[in-house]
Amino acid sequence: MVMMTRKKIIFNEEKVQNLKEIEERENTTQTQAVKELIEEKYDEISVEEKLEALYAFAGSGTGLYGDLTMQEIKANKDV
Repeated sequence: MVMMTRKKIIFNEEKVQNLKEIEERENTTQTQAVKELIEEKYDEISVEEKLEALYAFAGSGTGLYGDLTMQEIKANKDV
């Protein structure tokens, strides 16, 4: 795993206070608190992307016969 440093992240006073409160409540460091928040958000995004892909895939099987109903397909089929 490659460790990188992200420099110059600037927070307004309200965000600094919020981060301090998270740090105290979670009994962790500011760095760990920020890491966990980033991971949570990324996991949320990942789930959304997977759901979108699933919905796109699930819809790909429909419409093979246009807007025909099953009864219309059977009626048009040569037996």
